[in-house]
Amino acid sequence: MTEAAARRAPGTPCWVSLMVHGMAATQEFYAALFGWEFRPGPQQLGPYVRALLDGHEVAGIGQMPPDRHLPVAWTPYLASDDVDATAESIRHCGGTVGVGPLDAGEAGRMAIASDPAGAVFGIWQAAEHLGMALTGVPGAPAWNELVTQETASVAKFYEATFGYEEEAVVSADFDYLTLHLNGNPVASVHGVGQALPRDRGAHWMTYFEVADVDESVSLVEELGGHVLKPARDGSQGRLATVADPEGAVFTLVRSAPREEDQGLLADA
Repeated sequence: MTEAAARRAPGTPCWVSLMVHGMAATQEFYAALFGWEFRPGPQQLGPYVRALLDGHEVAGIGQMPPDRHLPVAWTPYLASDDVDATAESIRHCGGTVGVGPLDAGEAGRMAIASDPAGAVFGIWQAAEHLGMALTGVPGAPAWNELVTQETASVAKFYEATFGYEEEAVVSADFDYLTLHLNGNPVASVHGVGQALPRDRGAHWMTYFEVADVDESVSLVEELGGHVLKPARDGSQGRLATVADPEGAVFTLVRSAPREEDQGLLADA
């Protein structure tokens, strides 16, 4: 679904960003996989570029600061009208603020935080940079899902911090809920219990739309990436979980046509 860049309601995922060790090689990988082009972005945390799809900004890639040992992972940024107030709320509700709040030039103000289970996410207070200008088209982010041990307690953290309403999937063996803002689904939380990867812990997963999941999986391997979960059909469409050459994990999806409230392509 195409979406003009606009100021988003607080709590809405508005951007995804990746910190890596090898900027040049990473840009080559994603350019070949998604057709991205790049231009420089704010340099407050070091070298940083914004990825463009057909001239529209869709994601960011930054150089990992040498003094920080952060996981190489795609990180969603949630919109805020006041990053400093949101950061205070995160601390009050049991989360941690690891970076910022700090100004990103004229683009906006940001912080990087983690929830009580350790999943890392960003907060973005837009100024000149409003966030993703496209979502849900091939080569652009389509959805964000929190993968955690169990949904109940961590969902309360996000609801208290960002004002989400939750809609649970009623199932004895499936711990899953969708986070809504103003009646629109904006993200999901999946409790996977002991299946949570020990090397990663709780984490946010970014879904990128592609035209053909199987072709994209083959391309990931050709480009030096890895397949973690092969292509499979699910309720959201056809999916595959992969990692780029530095190990950043993401999901490729060819979204199934769906009812508006099922979520994956929600225009939030």
